[in-house]
Amino acid sequence: MKIVVCVKQVPDPNTPGQLDPSTHRLRRDGEVVLDPGDEFGIEAGLQLAEAHGGDVTVVSMAPERGVDAIRKALAMGAASGVLISDPLLEGSDALSTARVLAAAISREGFDIVITATESTDGYSGVVPQMLAGLLGVPAVTFAKSLKYDGTTLRVLRQTETGHDRVETSLPVVVTVTSGINEPRYPSLRGIMGAKSKPFQTLTTSDLGLTDVGGAHAGETMVAVVAAEERQAGEIIEDDGTAAKRIVDFLAEKKVI
Repeated sequence: MKIVVCVKQVPDPNTPGQLDPSTHRLRRDGEVVLDPGDEFGIEAGLQLAEAHGGDVTVVSMAPERGVDAIRKALAMGAASGVLISDPLLEGSDALSTARVLAAAISREGFDIVITATESTDGYSGVVPQMLAGLLGVPAVTFAKSLKYDGTTLRVLRQTETGHDRVETSLPVVVTVTSGINEPRYPSLRGIMGAKSKPFQTLTTSDLGLTDVGGAHAGETMVAVVAAEERQAGEIIEDDGTAAKRIVDFLAEKKVI
């Protein structure tokens, strides 16, 4: 089984984020880490590989320092890593990101592509579905359980009211939730071994892509405005008419 896990390096979620005033984008020159949500995807991939044979390749689109996120995944047990790094990709929108990842994954070949449901710095939540569309395979989202019997992948898909049972054949793109497992910690042996595992860095030209990156983005951040402060609610003093006033208020808001 060939498993590909997409990972991303993000500004440390435990530190206050800062926006660049000129671009309105999140600054990334501070402390950066492997996106915590991606650790669950790595663990899910490793468990599938251990149960059914095969290996895990991690793929990331990032500046050169993004190698640190891939190294952590390799230390956890992934077999190889691919970093797509190119100055032309700065300012990429979701579609450009999906196109770059799809091109790199197609080179590797895959049975299952695993991602988080969304990144903790962008929260768009659309890249996995775009990726599936570009790869021409189904997308199963919000998986809180994965079971494979050799022919069919069975997924419990988390919903607001419970879960759906979804079955699919391979190949497929799957997004996993944080409740799917407990990610393992890299061992000292794993950390040392990560340095010798196969790793390659690709550019857009290596992938045959010319119309991706910020210069070709279909969406841009034009402004950032502070959220409006929450307004104080109406205070009703019970002078004998409070009950009626509350009922009228609820009716006006179409609650009753």
